[in-house]
Amino acid sequence: MSAANFVLTLSCADRPGIVAAVTTELAALSANIAESNQFWDRETGRFFMRLAFAAPHGVSRDAIERALKAPIERFSMKTSLTEESQRKRIIILVSKFDHTLLHLLYQIRVGWLDADVAAVISNHPDTRKIAEDAGIPFHWLPVTKETKPAQEAQILQIVQQTGADLVVLARYMQVLSTDLSTRLFGQVLNIHHSFLPSFKGAKPYHQAHERGVKIIGATAHYVTPDLDEGPIIEQETARVTHAMSAEDLVAAGRDIESRVLARAVKLHLENRVMLNGKKTVVFG
Repeated sequence: MSAANFVLTLSCADRPGIVAAVTTELAALSANIAESNQFWDRETGRFFMRLAFAAPHGVSRDAIERALKAPIERFSMKTSLTEESQRKRIIILVSKFDHTLLHLLYQIRVGWLDADVAAVISNHPDTRKIAEDAGIPFHWLPVTKETKPAQEAQILQIVQQTGADLVVLARYMQVLSTDLSTRLFGQVLNIHHSFLPSFKGAKPYHQAHERGVKIIGATAHYVTPDLDEGPIIEQETARVTHAMSAEDLVAAGRDIESRVLARAVKLHLENRVMLNGKKTVVFG
C-alpha cells in the first residue's frame, strides 16, 4: 500500500496526555509513526515534539488536520504539518567567498540535501559562472548604503516570486535590515565565521590568531534584527596550535563553515528545528 509521508511539529504548555492525544488520532487513521522526538523544557514549562509518519493511501492532508483539530484545541498547540514529497526551494545569497556556496551545491547534487536552488543572489558578479554552470538563475544586485532599501526590495521580490522556503546567507557580507530580517524571520539562515559570541567583526580568525586561541569554530543561526544574536542551530569547533598562521586558521575555518551551514540547512529543511524563545530545540 502506498503512503504519503508527513512531518508534524508541535509545541505547547507541558501537561500529561499530549503524546497520547496526538498518537491516538494518528492511529485511528492507520498512520504509521516512523520517528518520534520530544523535549520538555523545564525552565519554561514548554513541550516540543516532532513526529514523522506515513499515512495510508486515501488519507489526505485535510483528513489529518481534521483528526488533529481536537488535541490541538485541547492543548492550545502551535503546530506545523509538512508533506515530505513537496521538495523545498532555497535561495542562496553570497558575496565573494564561494566555499559555502559550492559545498551546498555539491550536497544537493549528491542528494544529501533534498532541495532545489531557485536562485543565487549576490552583491558581486564573482559567482555568476558557478550559478550558471549549475543551471541556476543568477541575480547580481549591487548595494550601497543609499541603495540598500531598493536592493532588499528586489531580494524580497525574488523570494516571493520563486516561492522559496528558505534563504541561506552563504558568506553574504551584508547585514540585512531590520525590516527584511523581520519580514523573513525564521526563513533566513546565516553562517557566522566565528564560534559565537567571541571575536565578532570582519577578521575573526586574525583576531583569534593574535590572541593565541586553541579552538576556532563557526556558528549557523537564524537571522534577526539583532546582529549575530539569532537563535543558534548548529556549531562546530576545531583545535588549532601556536604553530598555525592566520592563513592556516582561515583554511580550517572555511571547511568548518561549509559543513556547519550545510548541516543547519538540512536540519531546517527536515523540520528538525523549533524556535524556543532566543534558543532552538534541534531534533537530530
